[in-house]
Amino acid sequence: MPVPAESRLVACHECDHLHHSAPIAEGARALCTQCGSLLYRQSSGVDTTLALYIAALILMIIANSFPFLSLQIGGRAEHNILISGALALHQLGMSELGLLVFLTSVFFPIVVIVGMLYLLLPVRMGFTPPYKGQVYRLVNALQSWSLIGVFVLGVLIAIVKLLDLAEVIPGIALYAMFALLIIMTTASIKFEPSNIWPHRKQRELNLKPDGKTAAEQQLLNCHTCAYLVPMSARQSHCPRCHTPLHSRKHNSLARTWALIFTAVILLIPANIYPIMTVIRFGQGAPDTILSGVVHLIEGGMWPLALIVFFASIFVPFLKLIVLSLLAVTVQRRSNWRKKDRTLLYRVTEVIGAWSMVDIFLIGLLAALVNLGALATIRPGVGATFFAAAVIITIFAAHSFDPRLIWDNARKASD
Repeated sequence: MPVPAESRLVACHECDHLHHSAPIAEGARALCTQCGSLLYRQSSGVDTTLALYIAALILMIIANSFPFLSLQIGGRAEHNILISGALALHQLGMSELGLLVFLTSVFFPIVVIVGMLYLLLPVRMGFTPPYKGQVYRLVNALQSWSLIGVFVLGVLIAIVKLLDLAEVIPGIALYAMFALLIIMTTASIKFEPSNIWPHRKQRELNLKPDGKTAAEQQLLNCHTCAYLVPMSARQSHCPRCHTPLHSRKHNSLARTWALIFTAVILLIPANIYPIMTVIRFGQGAPDTILSGVVHLIEGGMWPLALIVFFASIFVPFLKLIVLSLLAVTVQRRSNWRKKDRTLLYRVTEVIGAWSMVDIFLIGLLAALVNLGALATIRPGVGATFFAAAVIITIFAAHSFDPRLIWDNARKASD
């Protein structure tokens, strides 16, 4: 594998194909030539990313310190702050949902922001912070569970649903959350792990002339920091970030199937039992997920009905179907449309968390619509089953190893 002396080696996380990095323009992306997955970006520098995360921390403090939303009806008003939804669910006897809402909308984003500042500030100042690897591993793990975008979508749906009930008054914290979403999204795009973890240089490794993947080169690719470790080193953990090393995820298919079946079982009561009850002037009936969509359609709110249907019904079932398809084709060692199946997995991994929008919506409505005889919204037991099903589908996507798609295809072609 003749390459320039200064070339740096990168292994694709989704197909294990090895690449030698090349200079690219600022803001550009380098994609895997085999599966199309993102390999690395050309960062605009530590300063830009650091400034964005400092702004994110300021916005997070504002979002948690000022009023979020207020509801006025019949001379009465209900005010809430960012964590009111989580607190309301706890007070209504659904502490597990309250904890989930708090973790994914407040706590995990704070940990990610503070963790990134802990990593970037020392880089800017020219020294290495203690426990750098462990902190990066934690931040990397929590990124996918920091659901600010899903929470903001839940807020928008809640506002639309409440407009025909009362006057909705946005607070300073709401505007801060919108700004935070933009800043956090931009920061994650601007950040490139090589800012704190340099790529492994090819000359540091002994490569075979015919090996195209990390496994064929007897290399273990750290899934957290992309460090390449020779199998001959017999290291069980990455020497940089201390992530457990594995050539492929252990028992990937068995764990994926177990989680798929668990999610299917949970989705049955999630769609049968009421997800919430809306009471107006002492009258109301429990709503399941599907009946809630029907009521939105009957009320003429087609766009909102489509969003709820897509996020709460279509996405969970589609995700389970796609994961089942991927697992079956891997077990059959299929060579069918490898790149397309990898793309399917990538999309499935991204969209799964958006089903949490219904849980955020229920928390917001339970906190805001608590006006006694005038109007009250109470969550139902179906919400707990639905939240559990969504979490399980996310774990199922994480447990599946897309590199098996390409491994089995190579075996089938041998």
